[in-house]
Amino acid sequence: MNKPFLDYLAKCRTLMDVVAAQDKAIGQAADWFAQTILAGRMVHVFGCGHSRIMVEEMWPRYGSFPGFNPIVELSVSFHNLVVGANGQRQAMFLENVSGLAERILRNFALAPEDSALVISSSGCNLVPVEMAEQFQRQGVRVAAIISKAHAAASASKRADGKKLQDFADLVLDTGAPPGDAMVNVPGLDTPVAPGSTVGGCLLINCIKAEVAARLTAAGHPPKVLSAPAIVGAARSSEIFEAAYDEHARRLAKLYAGLGPPL
Repeated sequence: MNKPFLDYLAKCRTLMDVVAAQDKAIGQAADWFAQTILAGRMVHVFGCGHSRIMVEEMWPRYGSFPGFNPIVELSVSFHNLVVGANGQRQAMFLENVSGLAERILRNFALAPEDSALVISSSGCNLVPVEMAEQFQRQGVRVAAIISKAHAAASASKRADGKKLQDFADLVLDTGAPPGDAMVNVPGLDTPVAPGSTVGGCLLINCIKAEVAARLTAAGHPPKVLSAPAIVGAARSSEIFEAAYDEHARRLAKLYAGLGPPL
């Protein structure tokens, strides 16, 4: 009997191979992000829709550390109501409203020492594309996570046809196929079980591990959120408080001197 879940797991193994083959790009992203964190600044991480998952995978959660600014805009990533007020139709509409990215970034005083990671499986929706464009305009280096196959098969929502990869200094590939879904079920005319989140989270945590190694080698080991089961309740609480305080201090720099004087 056909077992679709085994097909899905096999496809996920191919995603691991795709990620493993990007050793140089992962190392480059880690170099940039470590440089930003060592400079006392932050790596800005943004994604619309389900790409929000990768943003929160980077920070804050167990096994992660401060230095990342997770930009999660609820208007384009709040999915659980599906229909009605705050429904999916509105979110999918808003992620293609030109100018929203600029208004989001108006909240932060960016600096050339910053870096950014923008995630979009298709690389075609306006908000993530314009986020990368705005970062580059302000001198911030941009790494992008896309599905190269899905992006190639998708049409940009921009009039000029440009996609996220056109505003990225570095592009990483989740390995997900066009349309994202990876499993064909007999008798069902559309595939199921997407792969971009798996590939994306693999990339996020590969980069995270490499950044941690670079920070530690530089004599500034990160404050990694750790479970009581590993370090004990007291030490876990101490690390959490210290990590959150560091995040607050870094974030404060993004608000200091914001905007022109009146």
